Amino acid sequence: MSIRRCTHRRCTQRLSRRDFLKLSALSLGGFAFRPFGVRVSGDHPLPEEDQVSPLGWVRVTATRLNIRSEPSFNAEKIGFRDKDHLFQIWDEVISSAGPVHNPRWYRIAGGYIHSGYTQRVENRLNLPLTSVRPTGQLMEITVPFTQSWQQVDKDQWRKLYRLYYSSLHWAADVIPGPDNQPWYEITDDLLKIQYAVPAAHMRLIPDEDLTPLSPQIPTEEKRIELSLTEQKVTAFEYDRPVFTATVATGLPQDQVPADEISTETPTGNHLVDHKRPVRHMGDGEITSDLSAYELPGVPWVSYFYSHTGVAFHGTYWHDNFGKPMSHGCVNMRNEDAKWLFRWTMPKYELSDWYKMEGGTRVKVFA
Repeated sequence: MSIRRCTHRRCTQRLSRRDFLKLSALSLGGFAFRPFGVRVSGDHPLPEEDQVSPLGWVRVTATRLNIRSEPSFNAEKIGFRDKDHLFQIWDEVISSAGPVHNPRWYRIAGGYIHSGYTQRVENRLNLPLTSVRPTGQLMEITVPFTQSWQQVDKDQWRKLYRLYYSSLHWAADVIPGPDNQPWYEITDDLLKIQYAVPAAHMRLIPDEDLTPLSPQIPTEEKRIELSLTEQKVTAFEYDRPVFTATVATGLPQDQVPADEISTETPTGNHLVDHKRPVRHMGDGEITSDLSAYELPGVPWVSYFYSHTGVAFHGTYWHDNFGKPMSHGCVNMRNEDAKWLFRWTMPKYELSDWYKMEGGTRVKVFA
């Protein structure tokens, strides 16, 4: 499927190469220390004896995240932070207090936070491309989050989705954004609308990252087993395990209303029959409301129960693998979902928005 080229009247305002290089330099310089729209943590400084190198940054992915005095859910609550707050982390603790499926906690200035509703992030800036392929190219967000904007008139822009670190998006063009710096025009794969993102905040996914893994193995000799009890997925070649990962499957339901779809991951024998490198999941609302159920840019999607849209896919909105969490899909760490996407059949071709064809067998069992 080819990407639709922009036909908006503002697209006649193209960047000359000279202007482009000048704006690119301004773009990288302006975003050198803080990504577009990011609030930097206001934590108190660490005690003098704790002045050591930080491990990195995490973003709060829940509506609200409690800070504890010790790495335990039974410890005193000493504060909280809301969604998209950024913490600098100073230590990673595997707590004997659990929880069992994910006992990893982070020490921050003044306390501890559980890792389950956080995302490890970086702030990496990129030199913009001068152009993209006519069919579009995959781009990855490389800052904690960035704000997308949609042009509604010649000089009028409105906020749209906030896009998050490691999410993927189809870039259709390079345009001057609302600040007259280079931005990528993004085509939403679900809604087929266009919006723009600062080009410095996205990196090109290289072609070699999309090449198939083990393509010489016959389709019938590849299979996937998913254990709902163990929350584990295992890939086999000729009955030999070659990959395993901890996942988060669908939430159990005792009763499903007649007009709703079950949130349980369906057991039985299936096939990977539909693959997309990126998918906008959610209700499909055109909104800037951060509380809306909208997940643009879900990466590395391999559908195996297309009747209700159940798939293996990457996850940027939690890090709580090892227990059921989803609406039916199999949540995976991005790097694990990417491996599975490249390894499963049908074979993905460069610039395909999706691939539909009978492929790798999937067995889901309790």
